[in-house]
Amino acid sequence: MNRILTLLAVIAASFCIVTTASAGESGAVDYDNPIVELRADPWIHRHTDGYYYFIGTVPEFNRLVLRRARTINGLSDAEEVTIWQPTKQSSIGINIWAPELHYFDDQWVIYFAGAPVDEPWMIRMHAITSTAANPLAGTWSKPVRMHTPWDDFSLDATSFAHDGKRYLVWAQKDPAKKYNSALYMAELESPVKIKEPVIMLTEPTLDWEIITYKVNEGAAVFKKNGRIFMTYSASATDHNYAMGMLWADADADLMKQESWHKLPEPVFYTNEAVKRFGPGHNSFTVAEDGETDLLIYHSRDYKELQGTPLTDPNRDARARVLHWDEQGFPVFGQELGD
Repeated sequence: MNRILTLLAVIAASFCIVTTASAGESGAVDYDNPIVELRADPWIHRHTDGYYYFIGTVPEFNRLVLRRARTINGLSDAEEVTIWQPTKQSSIGINIWAPELHYFDDQWVIYFAGAPVDEPWMIRMHAITSTAANPLAGTWSKPVRMHTPWDDFSLDATSFAHDGKRYLVWAQKDPAKKYNSALYMAELESPVKIKEPVIMLTEPTLDWEIITYKVNEGAAVFKKNGRIFMTYSASATDHNYAMGMLWADADADLMKQESWHKLPEPVFYTNEAVKRFGPGHNSFTVAEDGETDLLIYHSRDYKELQGTPLTDPNRDARARVLHWDEQGFPVFGQELGD
């Protein structure tokens, strides 16, 4: 019996090795990039059921789709399910952008932006929820509007928990309309409702943040080494798109603007030598080994667009290993290809 159990354990271990991403000679995890084609604003949630759930913006901007796989590479050809799309009765039906999948308070939550068909730039944040075990097969609620203290262009909601509190971070046009969007944060009263006060985290004032458009958007949060790291994206969504970063000490009051420190230069940006153009709107996850940190982002592999930055569909989702320096800060590997 012991021999049989040992043999079964060896077979199981071998299966796990086959189904995870391969490791190169240096021990680094290798991924088949792009991991998902034609999906901008990629978001991956690794759930307790062992699946990686992937969601992103479709080029048609007209629906929410979701897929899952046991491995990152498996997402490439995983079955994709449309879990929500507008009907004639929907108050929103166009510019369905930047969905993110979260799980908290015993439910799935997808934040996304959208606008009425007859007012395509009246873009606002919304959320749908589901209590199903499998979000691809479950029933989802009707979209709920995520209200903020002022009614204007808003998008790119993300959420994170820290020290018993849950926060929402989003991009919105500022009340004075000086910028296309700045980043704001508030605590969540419920998955679909913020509570005041609201603080501004960062506004686009640096030269690299204001190319064509004055933009701070697409925040993603990662906690490690006693700090809260928050990446974001800036400028137009062509080859000028780039990622910046804020950070705060983990024991700081996160609802005080002075707790957040902003790096003056982008941390990840276009590198023509490796055919990476306009990287941005990222998320973070962990590799199949449960330890290796991963950056998930979109970019194009060419500079000259087919149409405009919004109508050119060829933003693909990509994965790369995130390293850390001696001070405990992330190293994005700007000079390295995928």
